[in-house]
Amino acid sequence: MDTKLDPSRDDLPLMANTSHILVKHYVLDLDVDFESQIIEGTIVLFFESGKKQSGSTKEPCRSESNEACRFRMPEPCHSPVTDTRTFSSKTRSNDFTICGKGEKDTSGKDGNHDNREQASGISSSKYCCDTGNHGSEDFLLVLDCCDLSVLKVEEVDVAAVPGIEKLTRSPKLTVVSEELRNQIVCELVTLPADRWREQLDYYARCSQAPGCGELLFDTDTWSLQIRKTGAQTATDFPHAIRIRYSTKPQGRSVTWTSDQSGRPCVYTMGSPINNRALFPCQEPPVAMSTWQATVRAAASFVVLMSGENSAKPTQLREGCSSWHYYVTMPMPASTFTIAVGSWTEMKPETCSSNDLAAERSLSPSEADFRYVGICGHMEYPCRFQNPSATIQEIIPHRVFAPLCLKGACQETLLQLVPPCLSAAHRVLGTHPFSRLDILIVPGNFPSLGMASPHIIFLSQSVLTGNSHLCGTRLCHEVAHAWFGLAIGARDWTEEWLSEGFATHLEDVFWAKAQQLDPHEAQEQQELKACLRWCRLQDEVRNSPEEMQVLRNLLVPCLVSAGIMYWNIQQRLNQRFWLGSLNTLQRPNKEKTGHVSDSGSSVVKHGLNPEKVFMQVHYLKGYFLLRFLAQRLGDDTYFAFLRKFVHTFHGQLILSQDFLQMLLENIPEEKRLELSVENIFRDWLESSGIPQPLQRERQAGAECGLARQVSVEVEKWIRMNRRPRKRKRRETEEVFEKGRNISPAVFTDLWRAESPDLPAEGKPSSSARPQSGSGQRARNYRWRM
Repeated sequence: MDTKLDPSRDDLPLMANTSHILVKHYVLDLDVDFESQIIEGTIVLFFESGKKQSGSTKEPCRSESNEACRFRMPEPCHSPVTDTRTFSSKTRSNDFTICGKGEKDTSGKDGNHDNREQASGISSSKYCCDTGNHGSEDFLLVLDCCDLSVLKVEEVDVAAVPGIEKLTRSPKLTVVSEELRNQIVCELVTLPADRWREQLDYYARCSQAPGCGELLFDTDTWSLQIRKTGAQTATDFPHAIRIRYSTKPQGRSVTWTSDQSGRPCVYTMGSPINNRALFPCQEPPVAMSTWQATVRAAASFVVLMSGENSAKPTQLREGCSSWHYYVTMPMPASTFTIAVGSWTEMKPETCSSNDLAAERSLSPSEADFRYVGICGHMEYPCRFQNPSATIQEIIPHRVFAPLCLKGACQETLLQLVPPCLSAAHRVLGTHPFSRLDILIVPGNFPSLGMASPHIIFLSQSVLTGNSHLCGTRLCHEVAHAWFGLAIGARDWTEEWLSEGFATHLEDVFWAKAQQLDPHEAQEQQELKACLRWCRLQDEVRNSPEEMQVLRNLLVPCLVSAGIMYWNIQQRLNQRFWLGSLNTLQRPNKEKTGHVSDSGSSVVKHGLNPEKVFMQVHYLKGYFLLRFLAQRLGDDTYFAFLRKFVHTFHGQLILSQDFLQMLLENIPEEKRLELSVENIFRDWLESSGIPQPLQRERQAGAECGLARQVSVEVEKWIRMNRRPRKRKRRETEEVFEKGRNISPAVFTDLWRAESPDLPAEGKPSSSARPQSGSGQRARNYRWRM
């Protein structure tokens, strides 16, 4: 196996040392400047020490020539300092800097500070690894970060917040120490769920507290590294820090563009690097956190964001407004989404679609999703424990778009949202999120849709043609609320746990939203299966084998001092902090990839441009779930699925969590030789077409709807082969209007049946999604 990894071409590094310390909450305070195309401000991070404590995240020095092991530290200075900036005389990958308040950004194009020595009264002194700390090193906090200009990092004096003593055992704070500040943060991040409003208030007040000391920091291509002199463990490290930074116009996490009306806007469009170019964060999915954000922009703009509240603008001064959002359900930082533009809220011409549906009687097959019991996730205000939420079929929702798309939204999208939400509730039960915003994003959006907490982005393409494309895409994104968001993959390489489920459920939701009878629903789903089968065969023929595997067996990752070594062969004779290369072997089912002791890892093929256009994880995941549902029967399968959702919402899972619970909860007579091992072998850990699927498609009978479409396709083929110039015949082909067949579906089957015919002779559909990125719901690692 080729073990050479190049992050600039293929694999995405996740540098954050999440095993040592975890971010529990982010407070963002940002200004959006469209003239300079920059978002700037501060972010305050509140930490909790991780399970693995380490005095160092750096490997021992191997030689004086190894610049990665040299750190720059300020010598004591007794003269007044008027301009504290960088203080090393030479650019090095791990030269730590202190930047003064309000200083001008000196970073280069790669995000690194130029580290020029300043005439500030601070000189540099060389310290190598464990020198100067009695054989011990300072703890190094590593955050995922790129394309950002970091100006200042400081510790926050949370003890200065009035009333904060309530979170300590002391009635009055007399002597303030690092230990006391960390104790306050520890109490704050662990407040019980019923005190969430008080907790958010404390977070906001702490974020405005004064600083109590600047911290050493450095940036490289993929990370921000921070340390405090003398803090040798994660427990000693400050548990509340403030980072002042700004984005860059070319930053890859957000896109500055114009909407369909020609007005400027900016939004997160699902970059392969996720949000690390929007704010410094911990990106591995295990770093589940909450957040709150205040965003200021010109009064003519609307700010939409992943948030539980339907924010309204607050006017700060003439021409400037502020928007505030918050989230109390812990989520990976990669799911944070923001969109700022001249959006207009679209409302129905008749009545409000935000009225909550009345409680209805439940059928026996659906009644078992109303469980009572303690949830298995970390504590937060959970809707699954709220009786009124469990019966809420249609959650409050809003639709936004540029004003020029008002007519299309009212004609197509607005009337589809309530039935799609209701259908999802009938299938899976409680909506994990309390509300939903839907935004029609600018034309440069590379996908048909993208799901994030409390907000869905849809392409303008779904508004064309009839309602089929819009309805199916909306159902796909709504399904991500359960699979991809409320339940996430512990390993991003197992994206089938998000996309396979969403693809399978979109058909089920859409059939219920259309109120089809069982026979019609089955025929429509069989037709979609036929189309997906053609696409999967095409994918397998035209993609590398290693990218056809749903569950990566190996993800080699060697990390030291925040530096990732990609060429293993060149380092075989060196001492690695992670230990022996024997760790790079086929793991058991508990691990789909190698994660270092610090928690850093890589996402296999995360930066591979081909992966953006691939649908293998969608299609193979879909066919696996369809295979299981057919084996067990729909009633048994969906009854289990509701139970699974109730058990694992708010948590991260691996493939075996789903499969093991499935097989444990079905009768023995329905297992039919199914086992976790067989499913892993046939479906998850092999490339190409799974053998069970191959046998099923070869033996399967064509459904009535597919036969009807085939007949129509044959008519088109015959007509296409006739001479172009001829007299009109007395008898012409008669084309029938198919039942529940959208132009997009018909065109897909047409192209599959007649791939060699010229494209200009084929029927076209303005609603047809393009292949590749048009089929991708999302390029996030959480809910693709």
